[in-house]
Amino acid sequence: MNAARARTSHRVAVIGGDGIGPEVTAEALKVVRASGVELDTTFFDLGGARYLRDGEVLSDDTLEVLRGFDAILLGAVGTPGVPPGVIERGLLLKLRFSLDLYINQRPFVGTGPGHTRSHDFVVIRENTEGPYVGEGGVLRKGTQHEVATQGSVNTRFGVERCIRYAFELASSRERKHVTLVHKTNVLTFAGDLWQRTFDAVAAQFPGVGTAYNHVDAACIYFVQDPHRYDVIVTDNRFGDILTDLGGAVSGGIGLASSANLNPARTGPSLFEPVHGSAPDIAGKGVANPVAAILSAALMLDHLGESRAAQAIREACSQPTNGSTVAVGDEICRRLHG
Repeated sequence: MNAARARTSHRVAVIGGDGIGPEVTAEALKVVRASGVELDTTFFDLGGARYLRDGEVLSDDTLEVLRGFDAILLGAVGTPGVPPGVIERGLLLKLRFSLDLYINQRPFVGTGPGHTRSHDFVVIRENTEGPYVGEGGVLRKGTQHEVATQGSVNTRFGVERCIRYAFELASSRERKHVTLVHKTNVLTFAGDLWQRTFDAVAAQFPGVGTAYNHVDAACIYFVQDPHRYDVIVTDNRFGDILTDLGGAVSGGIGLASSANLNPARTGPSLFEPVHGSAPDIAGKGVANPVAAILSAALMLDHLGESRAAQAIREACSQPTNGSTVAVGDEICRRLHG
């Protein structure tokens, strides 16, 4: 490690959260420091346990403090006894909307015999529109005539900036290919907007190949032929479902990392594993920390520490068994060679 790097310190807000979140986050931070990157960390007590204790999810004052950091590292949130939607909307979605984290980037690498790569693709999910906006309502709730609606918001602005990011990413990758995934044959309003915008942006990137898949077909291809994909771009709802499937076909959800990005850098981006808080195994020391460690590597990419990020990915590329702490220790050992 050179002296210049030793003097560079990145201000990172850490939300360990609930369940296994603090355990896997501790290992991610340990690995980052073993890579030689200096972090100035501040810990925030947020999540389901905090809500049950004093009713706070994410205050506006805390949100303003978080805006001042270079990045946010999140473990997992969710606690039994918290009503559905309270933490999801009050913390996770509030951070996405308030910090304009409009890109959800999830990489998937699968290995075959001899640890050769069977696939290496990235899903770019629009992260601030679609049904997660919360458009809708309930009429005559609790009666046999109850009506519930849940709208999906798709704007040209939101769709275009997501698709453009996918093409820019594909331009930097070896295969240079983007696949749009939607359901244009049935969702003829939103799907048409996505397809027309995709075609318009594609015309500006003549060196990038393109394809289209219906989302149900993509689910089949994820299982039978994931190698066909390089970069996938899709909407919020389809991306949420596809990326869990992507984790399942790439070694398990315990390896699935994610980045919630504000590419304009008008605020911090957020990095988190996608496995959830797993309260049934919390405190037992058996949670797999690799997804959190790989999420931290994505954070380092965003902070300009790509060399350390790649070293961490390489250290995680071989199977590692043991307790949560033992896995973290082994990855640190590999980093030190």
